[in-house]
Formats: sequence, C-alpha cells, structure tokens
Amino acid sequence: MKISFYGAARTVTGSQHLLEVNGHKLLLDCGFFQGPRQESYQRNCNFPFDPGEVEAVILSHAHIDHSGNLPNLVKSGFHNPIYATRATAHLADLMLLDSGHIQEADAEFVNKKHRGKGGGPDGGPDGHQVEPLYTEEDARRVKSYFQPMDYDQDFEPIPGITARLVDAGHILGSAGVVLDIEENSHKQRLWFSGDIGRRDLPLLRDPVLPDRPDFLLMECTYGDKLHDDPQLAFDELREVVGRTLKRGGKVIIPAFAVGRTQELVYDLHQMIDDGEIPRVPVIVDSPLAVNASQIFRQHPECFDEQTRDFVLHDRHHEALGFDLLTYTHSVEESKALNGRKEPMVILSASGMAETGRILHHLKNNIENPLNTILIVGWQAPNTLGRRLADREEQVKIYGEVYMRKAEVATIGGLSAHGGQNMLLEYAQAAQPTVKRIFLVHGEEAAAAALTGKMAEMGLENISYPDLKTAVEF
Repeated sequence: MKISFYGAARTVTGSQHLLEVNGHKLLLDCGFFQGPRQESYQRNCNFPFDPGEVEAVILSHAHIDHSGNLPNLVKSGFHNPIYATRATAHLADLMLLDSGHIQEADAEFVNKKHRGKGGGPDGGPDGHQVEPLYTEEDARRVKSYFQPMDYDQDFEPIPGITARLVDAGHILGSAGVVLDIEENSHKQRLWFSGDIGRRDLPLLRDPVLPDRPDFLLMECTYGDKLHDDPQLAFDELREVVGRTLKRGGKVIIPAFAVGRTQELVYDLHQMIDDGEIPRVPVIVDSPLAVNASQIFRQHPECFDEQTRDFVLHDRHHEALGFDLLTYTHSVEESKALNGRKEPMVILSASGMAETGRILHHLKNNIENPLNTILIVGWQAPNTLGRRLADREEQVKIYGEVYMRKAEVATIGGLSAHGGQNMLLEYAQAAQPTVKRIFLVHGEEAAAAALTGKMAEMGLENISYPDLKTAVEF
C-alpha cells in the first residue's frame, strides 16, 4: 500500500491523496488549490499523476477545497465513479456549478482589465486570452460520475478495499472514510478523517470517532486553537439580535452560503419560536444559499436527534422554514429589501463581504446607527469583512467611501471545524491500534501544536508530510 500526498500537505487547501493498492489507484478527495492566480492555475490544471489511471474517487464532503477540482479531473481523462454520501453528491453538484460560474467570471474580469490597459483585443497582457480554470459546463459533466452512498454502507471502490462512510459532523453529508484493505493476504485499516466537525453543532450529528485504525490520515486545521462551546455562540447571537431589533434596527449578516447560513436560520427559528427575540422578518438573500438550503431540507437523514425532535414538534414541521422566513430568488426581490425600513435580519453572501448581494445591503445600511453588522466567521486580511471586524470608521464599497455608523458585533465559536480538544479526542480514539498518524489540511503552527499535545498523550509516529511525498506500508 502506498499513499501520496498531492494536496492539503503543509497547507489547508486542495485536499488530494492518492492511494495505490494491489496495482489499483484510488483518490481521496479532489480539492481545488486556492492561492496566487498563476500558482492556482498550474496546480489545478496539471495533476502530478495520470487522472485516466485513477479507478475511483471517494469524496469526504462538498467544500470546494475538497471537491472543487473534480471538473479538471474529468477534463483530464478520469471517467470512473466518485463515491460520496447522498447529501454530499447533491450539494457538491450545486457548489461545482457555482464554482465554474465564478471561474468564468474571474477570467472575463481579468481579460477586460487587461484590454483596458492596452493588453490587446484578446485580453491578456501579451494579447492572449486568459482561460477559466474550468467552466460551468465542465462542472456540469461531473454529476454523471457521482455514486451516492448511505452512511455505513459497504462498497468496493477498487479491488482489495472495502470502504464505508461515517458521519464527520462538519457540514451536511460530510464523512470520514474507513478503508479496510487486503493486500497479499495482509489486512489493514486506513481511516481518513476528511474535515472533523464539532460536538453539539446545530442540525448535524456529532463526528464518529476512529475505530481500530492501523493508519490515521487526519486534518489539523485548528490544531493550535480551542473553540468555545457552540451554546455560547447561540447566546451571543440572541443578545446581539435582540438589542438591535429592540432599538428598531436591522441586523446585516455576511454569511457563507453553505453551512453557516443554514445554522443561523435554524438558531433564529428556535429563538423566535421560544419568544427570545421579537418576531421580525428573516431574509436569506443569496442564490447559492437559497439553493443550498433547499438541499439541506431534502436531506433530513443527516440531522441530529435534537433537530429531528424540533421538526416533529414545531408547528411548521421544518428546521429551515417558518412563517417569517423568506428566501429571495430574483434581483428585484433583493433590491426591494433596501426600501423596507422595519427591523429585520438579512443573511447574505459572501461570508467575507467581498462579492455578492451583501455589498448592496452593507452600503444601504452601514451609515444608520440603529443597525448592526454581525460578523460570524474569520475574516481574511485585506477583505471588507476584516475592515468591518476591525471597526474601521470609513470603508469603501463599490469604490465609494461610507462612514461606518452602524454597530459592528463579532461572534466566535461558529466554526464547523473541530478545535484542538476535538482533534485530540479524535486521535485518542485511534490510540489503541494506530501505528502511524499523518497530519494534513493544516498550517505548520497548527500541526506542531497538535503534535506536541498528542505526544503528551502517548501517541507516537506522527508525520506532517511534504507535498508530493509518498509513504509505503
């Protein structure tokens, strides 16, 4: 058995691990590498292996850093099954189409910019057209290769491997991958964590912990950080929304369309039903979030017991639907929100306030001191979301300067990734049998901190592999 680390090695992006067993090849995840434009183009378009020789892909979940390079894999000659949970297959199809649209729009923007600088009629600085990494049509072709699986259903992706998917508790449909491998009459178990979730997240079941693995391939994104109890985030959300509505303002929330938006809708639904916040309109204004929410509603099999009980007893019999909730579909519906003056909650993408409809809501509400802009996730440097989180007094939106008079509130503890304690619990579950642990999907500081803590627990043979290295065992 040989495993090669072709992505998410010493970084958190582009998850991609190639397993070779009995002369057959299986790819775990096919994530999109996100980085500087030229490096991204080269890494995503040029695979360090022959895609035509890969006999199957197992996809841990739908996030683009795990699924987003599937269109290029298919373009490059892969035409075999992509195994994933039913919810992941459904959600990944939506997200890949959206990603293809973004790739096309980005390429057109660069070409237009270069034309404006005298780069020639074809767009590029040397007169050549900049091509998208892949198109929406490329993304559409991936769907026919998905093989949806139930959790805990055995399947054989390549000869010699019996696989099953277990709940990872990260986003809808997310899975850890259990591989029981027989090679030369020798049996071993490889456990791939995917992205590990947290206990007590809204909607989702808790992560399934490793069970007797020989080898553990494990993410370490937050190996150096502790996360607050999700209940604290719920309490903070209730307090911020409550005080804003009480003074007659709007709550504007830049939120990622998949996962974060649905969690917030569910939380707000509970608060309104329990009378903890005023009954006001709640608007989800993001095409991707609207479509993703519909997929969430179609997969109640992924919900935890608390959510199923809530749905059973709720008068709407819905987790993500209630009488005050509106999912906007058209641009006209979105624009109409700007003319409404009554208190309300608006959730819109993007999560870092860089693109999308959220920009219109921010520019129309940022100068009103009654309103609150609520930041609910980490904001990358040099984004509008970071400038808002830093409480800058002036910000630019669509090139115009706005005075920030609205309150800015931030809530931590909403990450869908397990923090250090959850990661340690996950690794400790493997301790009785595990021979080697490989840490991926994390920066060096996170891996080093987690490695130190794991060593204190008595775990040994922990590796943090370099990109394009391979291990045989």
